[in-house]
Amino acid sequence: MELGIYTFGDIHPDPVTGARVSPAQRLADVLERIRLAEAVGLDHFGIGEHHRRDYSISAPATVLAAAAAQTERIRLGSAVTVLSTEDPVRVYQQFATIDLLSRGRVELMAGRGSFIESYPLFGAELSDYDDLYDEKVQLLLQIDDGNPVTWSGRFRPPLQDAEILPRPYDKPGLGEHLDIWVATGGNPESSIRAGLLGLPVNYAIIGGQPARFAPLVDLYRRAAEQSNRPRPRTGVAVSTMGFVADRGAADFWFPYWLESLRTIARERGFTPPDRRSFDAQAAPGGAYFVGNPEQVAERIVALHRVLGHQRQIFQTDLSSVPQRESLRTIELLGTEVAPLVRRELGTDAAPALDTPAEVSGG
Repeated sequence: MELGIYTFGDIHPDPVTGARVSPAQRLADVLERIRLAEAVGLDHFGIGEHHRRDYSISAPATVLAAAAAQTERIRLGSAVTVLSTEDPVRVYQQFATIDLLSRGRVELMAGRGSFIESYPLFGAELSDYDDLYDEKVQLLLQIDDGNPVTWSGRFRPPLQDAEILPRPYDKPGLGEHLDIWVATGGNPESSIRAGLLGLPVNYAIIGGQPARFAPLVDLYRRAAEQSNRPRPRTGVAVSTMGFVADRGAADFWFPYWLESLRTIARERGFTPPDRRSFDAQAAPGGAYFVGNPEQVAERIVALHRVLGHQRQIFQTDLSSVPQRESLRTIELLGTEVAPLVRRELGTDAAPALDTPAEVSGG
């Protein structure tokens, strides 16, 4: 079981102290967190994308490149790249470059995003929401198949015998190909798409009962058996919210969670949550993994027995959780939670994704 962290580089005013952190300071904080995550043995660090005042990261590839230069082992990925409003050619070049810098440690998580601010910013139409993603992920995979690339579609100028460079780092089991994932919030069609494309999938679980994703994981795995991709790979990861502390995790983290959810509630017009709803989600079976190391490890193991996932990553820094506490939760995840999880699951290391030869239907 791989464990890790993901962040959007929150720069909300601290709801407890009112303190504000500049974008420059937050980016420095994020890089410090990544270095610590590697030092304590975590497996993955994801960098998300938002184009809003309350987040410091709108260009994940730039931050990932900086992280690649400061680390040696930890896997680095986007969480997510909003592919619908990007040019797949340029995205591929950026991530192939980071893959070379990191010697094969970067992952491209291709998704559609949970916010829509990038659509008007880059001239995309929301009415094309599904078509944009479908076309661009297909182009991304065609580029990954190798040069030259000849292609035409609705949303980008055509390519004729184009040579897309650089090629990624030559990795065992993948060769000179990017490690591309599909990100989804739990749409059945997205699970089927990821499986048929022969790509690993990441489910963002932001509420409800994580066990309800089991039928989607099964749907994904059955679809993967039908993939006709030349290098199909299966794998399941989940992104969840959570916080680990020596004691008092729920009481500490609640106001930060509440501020984040209140902001979304105001924008989307639903009733703001309260402590009762928070406690329900932080209880066993809920979507928030909050508690001391033993409690969080127990929750991870319980979910693994339902989903059989290979990776779980956590957003812990909602609404500008202070750097000291952010670093401590990373430390606890790496030094206490991860060993407990792996001991319980009977493994000292995370299982690798299936290699192309191990996936049926390829």
